Amino acid sequence: MNPALILIDLMPRIVALPLAPHSGEEVERRCRRLAGAFRAKSLPVAVVRVERPGVPEQPPGSDLVDQLLHPDDIAVVKRTIGAFHGTDLDARLRARGVDTVVVAGLVTTMGVESTARAAVDHGYQVEFVADAMSGFAADEHDFTVERVFPRLGSVRHTANYV
Repeated sequence: MNPALILIDLMPRIVALPLAPHSGEEVERRCRRLAGAFRAKSLPVAVVRVERPGVPEQPPGSDLVDQLLHPDDIAVVKRTIGAFHGTDLDARLRARGVDTVVVAGLVTTMGVESTARAAVDHGYQVEFVADAMSGFAADEHDFTVERVFPRLGSVRHTANYV
């Protein structure tokens, strides 16, 4: 197994949203811990943010949270819900021999799920870090983590990696 961590949409304007069951700040902290653990093992970390097409000036808070992206990380700017479509993420992961993606970030039923489904379509094994993601509502998050994600891959927690 050659894993990479993919962190989705950890941008101030998204971290600040009213999320459940975990706050954006809790998710950000856990994602930072995950990234640190992957970097310490010299495993790839991909950090993804969204820019909306057709919006010449992005809303405030559209950059990544401070000091999340490190020089050796894979930086991805997506223009759709998921991180694979229209980006070079797949090519950059394959160049590093990645066969498994560990997905975390915001929000569970949008960027995280869309990225994970595309990862499966691209032939990657997928692991979800359930406590390092959150949704617009706790019941949406819980349903997805408990019922949808196990059909796509393995559901784990931050403690499994750090």
